[in-house]
Amino acid sequence: MDIFEKLHNGSIYDPGDADVLEQQMEYQELLYDYNMTRPSEGDRRTALLKEMFAEIGENCYIEPPLYSNMGGHHVHFGRNIYANYNLTLVDDTHIYVGDYTMFGPNVTIATAGHPILPELRQRGLQYNMPVRIGKNCWLGAGVIILPGITIGDDVVVGAGSVVTKDIPSGVVAVGNPCRILREVGEHDRKYYFKDREINSCDF
Repeated sequence: MDIFEKLHNGSIYDPGDADVLEQQMEYQELLYDYNMTRPSEGDRRTALLKEMFAEIGENCYIEPPLYSNMGGHHVHFGRNIYANYNLTLVDDTHIYVGDYTMFGPNVTIATAGHPILPELRQRGLQYNMPVRIGKNCWLGAGVIILPGITIGDDVVVGAGSVVTKDIPSGVVAVGNPCRILREVGEHDRKYYFKDREINSCDF
């Protein structure tokens, strides 16, 4: 089986393979360029993201520094996505993110894992499982998403949560391990934060 097939079909493989490392180095060079851009170079950042990512929609903004194993080459972003500082994308296989999703600072999305069996791990072997995040989600600061996770649409994941299981659409989920706290409901139509009422005159 081709080594690059193994990256995407869940097989165990050697991430130190020379061909993989050569390709990774190429992607990392672009990532370095992105992280070295000045705040005033918005057009350059946009152009680099389009070159780096597998797909990226309009009006996406990623605050440098961005960290990514494959420089975003396996990342699929929709439209109007915002990511704060230190987004880490362990994109050894595909990461899919829907439109209007927001990432707080220091969010990590990991597709790569290592076998529990010590003998395999000692050999540096790895496997990858894709991550899917729906539309209009908000992942708070420091959220960690593990390999193979699917998150539905309109989900809020609380700061510091570690997502170890799939999350359905339309819920607020928090904790380590992350658990569903409640559904998004009528309370959220009236209040935007604690007892702060939503007033259409304010925006």
